[in-house]
Amino acid sequence: MIALLVSGGLSLAVSLVFTRFLIDWLRAHRIGQPIREEGPQGHQTKAGTPTMGGIAIVVGAVVGYTVAHLRSRVFYTRSGIFVLLLVVGAGLVGFLDDWIKITRARNLGLNKRMKVLGLLAVAVAFGWACVAFTGVHTTLSFTRYDSFANSSLLDIDFGRVGFVVWSVLLIMAMTNAVNLTDGLDGLAAGSSLFAFAAFTIIGFWAFRNPGTYDIEHALDLAVVAAAMLGGCTGFLWWNAHPAKIFMGDTGSLAIGAALAGLALTLSTNLLLPIIGALFVVETLSVIIQVFSFRTFGRRVFRMAPIHHHYELNGWPETTVIVRFWIIAGLATALALGLFYADFTTLPGSAGS
Repeated sequence: MIALLVSGGLSLAVSLVFTRFLIDWLRAHRIGQPIREEGPQGHQTKAGTPTMGGIAIVVGAVVGYTVAHLRSRVFYTRSGIFVLLLVVGAGLVGFLDDWIKITRARNLGLNKRMKVLGLLAVAVAFGWACVAFTGVHTTLSFTRYDSFANSSLLDIDFGRVGFVVWSVLLIMAMTNAVNLTDGLDGLAAGSSLFAFAAFTIIGFWAFRNPGTYDIEHALDLAVVAAAMLGGCTGFLWWNAHPAKIFMGDTGSLAIGAALAGLALTLSTNLLLPIIGALFVVETLSVIIQVFSFRTFGRRVFRMAPIHHHYELNGWPETTVIVRFWIIAGLATALALGLFYADFTTLPGSAGS
């Protein structure tokens, strides 16, 4: 427990302080975010706001995770380090994307092929490292690795190669989902707090019940989740409306990768869409919009992702943000409820 508090608290402090200095440095060097011309007109006033603030989230998480091990009984593990490296790798891809946007003074960074290839390389490396050097479970899972052991339809073991492919799909999906959600001040950062809090609880619970969950490095994974929770919280202080800095792709890709990596290593693959339900809804709104326009020539939403739809319907930006945070919190509560409800049905549990 001490390690979780140190990890979360220190990462929050580092992110909070570092973001403040990062804002000053970015302003001094006139590094600001270009705004899409086709976006809501109210967003044009945000042009020039410092971006790449995701650097502070990643730095805070790395420092929090590292220091949490120095004076506690928690040991560095391969699983924890691999998830953290996944975060750093995805953040680097996002940093390159942000840097190109800034230097070219337009809201287009890496071309789609290069961005996909960068994320693909990071995701493949993570999936391969997990199956090669850790005891990660390769089964399709919901709340635990053997969730579907009694189901002839869903009892699926991907195997080593299949797990790597599954890892790539989950990481690519989640990084893009968080990236799409990052369109309003504090929306992605605030929503991710609930998700990382959930993974901190799940990791610690799995550590306390090793016979049930059989997660090799559950406590260390909870420390990683706590570090990301703290990093996002510290950043949110400055990213809340009106934002003094944006996380950019540096932050959104790092957050998405962290969520996918934790779900894969904690054997909660199919619980992730519930934990991150808001990110899923945002992504689905874009898919529906594109499909409808290309197929029927009509738009379902006034603008996608869906948070822009509500803006154009007259909701103030802060109203959209807070209400979407509430949705994210409710989804997380539901996910944790399902996680615990499954535990109570197991033989030998307190609720069985």
